[in-house]
Amino acid sequence: MKSDIIIIGGGAAGLMAAYGAASVLVAGGSDASVLLLEKMPRPGRKIMITGKGRCNFTNVKDWNEFSAHIRSKSNFVKPAFYNLTPARLVEFFESSGMPAVVERGDRAFPASYHSTDVIDTLVRVCHGAGVKIQSEAEVVSCRCEAAGQGKETRFSLSTADGSVFTCSKLIVATGGLSYPNTGSTGDGYRFAKEAGHSITPLFPSLTALVPRGYKQTSPENQALTEEPHHIDRATPLSELGEKLKGVQLKNVGVQLIIEGTVADSEFGDIDFTDGGIEGPIGFQVSRKAVKALINGSRVKLAIDLKSGVGLTELTARVKELWTMIDKDPRSRGVREKEKCRILLGKLMPWDLIPAFIACNPGIITLERKGRTDTKVWINLPTIAKCLKEWVFDIEGYVGYERAVVTAGGVDTDEVVAKTLESRLVPGLHFCGEVLDIDSDTGGYNLHTAFATGLLAGQSAAKNLLSSTREPRP
Repeated sequence: MKSDIIIIGGGAAGLMAAYGAASVLVAGGSDASVLLLEKMPRPGRKIMITGKGRCNFTNVKDWNEFSAHIRSKSNFVKPAFYNLTPARLVEFFESSGMPAVVERGDRAFPASYHSTDVIDTLVRVCHGAGVKIQSEAEVVSCRCEAAGQGKETRFSLSTADGSVFTCSKLIVATGGLSYPNTGSTGDGYRFAKEAGHSITPLFPSLTALVPRGYKQTSPENQALTEEPHHIDRATPLSELGEKLKGVQLKNVGVQLIIEGTVADSEFGDIDFTDGGIEGPIGFQVSRKAVKALINGSRVKLAIDLKSGVGLTELTARVKELWTMIDKDPRSRGVREKEKCRILLGKLMPWDLIPAFIACNPGIITLERKGRTDTKVWINLPTIAKCLKEWVFDIEGYVGYERAVVTAGGVDTDEVVAKTLESRLVPGLHFCGEVLDIDSDTGGYNLHTAFATGLLAGQSAAKNLLSSTREPRP
């Protein structure tokens, strides 16, 4: 089965690539065909779970602010960004019948907060432009056939059901390895390697970091994973993990410490989940943390629960509160440990107290004066210090099974940024997560997928048009 342009992968990048290619062909008066092959029963499976189903599809910051959130080679993304700015993407969806809203942090969502609206809109505009979408078409092999000097490269694709497709322009938009149940199983990396491309080291990013003692990491559970620091999300929580799960902390400071040196500092919100430490800034520091763990480095996370107050001032405040509690008539007969809980309740969310005490046993000291006489001391300076620096040893991370994005991928030095065409194989284009580009959470990754997809599709179609035009006499 012959097509002019084929896109492998029906995610954000693939759907936008298909639309971009078809739109250029229609505008150029061409009847060339565009075919999208998607291995899953329907396209856009990963879009469906983005933003917990609400789909934060872009971030409307300008390039200077946006690029600061791209974690690898931001200049490579620049041509695609300016070809499809966040404002233009919002306009594209709204003009295609999907209203959008912009929330705190410049994050844009469909007004319905339903990710299915994003998928339905993309599929509708693709069909409107003449794209043929073929689902349950898993590409298992991809061959490049040089047709001779001065002639176009031909690509031959075989699918799992034995079908063979050929084309002159191929766009690989297969995604990464994150959330493999959505169809992202790394096929594009294999296709790229077989075409002669280099793949930079792959690792999960925007994922949960697992503190030591948070999970029941028995040798049997660890044996289920291939990486020594990969702790599967399904691994049962320990007693400490159960105490912390569900706690959300707002406006806290976080320091990532690698081999005793501060490697990153962030301020914002974190969540303790069944996976580990997540939330916006938990995800933000996870990239460096995972990479360090893979390289064998010691990793710690220090949380500052009172980032707006210095240690000296906080220590004085803790002592002042303790004096007030101690003098309160209601404290008469109350044991020291219970008074300590009352104190902590004035300094942190109540549901955080059991875990805070368990992780920082030094705040309570027992002094034995005899066989039956024990004195309990509450160490107020230690409480203040732990509030300013609650340190977690990071044992591991949740892997691709629940990582938001894959870091690493097709080496961008081997791809032309202005067209996303391979420098090694003419007619071969890459876009989206399969490339070595990843960003912070907050709409940046999805916008990059849309932007690189559109540019790859438009470039492939323009190349096709230029190659089929008859030379002027």
